[in-house]
Amino acid sequence: MCEESIMKKVLIAGANSYIGESFKSFLMRYQNEYTVSEIATKGLIPTASMFKGFDVIFCVVGIAHIKENFKNRQLYFEVNRDLVVSIAKAAKEAGVEQFILLSSMSVYGLKVGHIRKNTKPHPVTAYGEAKLQADEEIKKLESDDFKFVCLRAPMVYGHNCRGNYQALRKFALRSPIFPDYENKRSMIYIGNLCEFVKVCIDSERQGLFFPQNAEYTNTSRMVELIAREHGKKIKLTRVFNWILKAIPISLIKKVFGNLTYEPVDRVEKYGFEESIKLTEENV
Repeated sequence: MCEESIMKKVLIAGANSYIGESFKSFLMRYQNEYTVSEIATKGLIPTASMFKGFDVIFCVVGIAHIKENFKNRQLYFEVNRDLVVSIAKAAKEAGVEQFILLSSMSVYGLKVGHIRKNTKPHPVTAYGEAKLQADEEIKKLESDDFKFVCLRAPMVYGHNCRGNYQALRKFALRSPIFPDYENKRSMIYIGNLCEFVKVCIDSERQGLFFPQNAEYTNTSRMVELIAREHGKKIKLTRVFNWILKAIPISLIKKVFGNLTYEPVDRVEKYGFEESIKLTEENV
C-alpha cells in the first residue's frame, strides 16, 4: 500500500467531459495511489494558484463533435488553443511536474493514410489547426521540471461515447446488411486510453504518443460485433465493395478507408471483442 505522502495528486482540466469523467472513474480504483480532482474550464481565466499542489494535470479541454462553420471557427482557437495554452502556462508557474494533453489525430489532416512519429502534421480544419498550435506552444514550455505528454489519440469509443462510433452503432442496429470490406483503422477503447494515461503518470513520461488498441480495427467487424451484443445478426456482403472503391466521397473514406498509426504505444488491457462488449453493456 502506498503511503499518503507519496500519492500523486492529479487534476483533470475539463470537468464533465466524457474522457475526463472516464479517467476519474478509472483512477478511483487506485485510491491508495492517487487523489483526483476536477476543474471546470468554461469561462476560466487560469492562474497559478488554481494548480498549486498538483503533480499532474490531464487536460481534456476542447470543443469537438460540432459541425464546423465560418461562424464558430474562431471558437476552436479560443478554446482548443488559447485556453489550453493558458492552463499549461499557469500550471508550469505553479510547479506542476507533468502536463498531459489530449490532442488529436486530426492534426495530420488525413482521411486515409499511415502516420508515423516523423509524419509532418497538415491540419485541414479549424479543429485540427487549433489542436496542433496548442501542441506546439506547450512543447516550448517543456523543461526538466515540466514534462509534456502529447497524446494524439485516434477515434475513442466506449460506453456512452459520442462521435463516429454512434453512427456505426445505429447502422448496426437498424440495417440487415453491411459491406464486408477489408480495412484497417487505429482506434482506442476508453479503458485502454485511461490505462495509457495512468502508465504515463506512473512512469513520468514525456513526449509524443499515439495511444491505440493492440490491433487495428476493421469497420465491418466492429459493426458485426455491435449487432451481436444486441442479439442481432447482420449479414456482411461484398456486393457493394466495387462501389466503395470507386466513389471518392469523404464519408466513404472516413468509414472504410485505411487510416493507421505506426504500431507503437499500443495498449492491451482490453481486447477488441471485450471492448465492444463493455461499450454496449446495459445500453
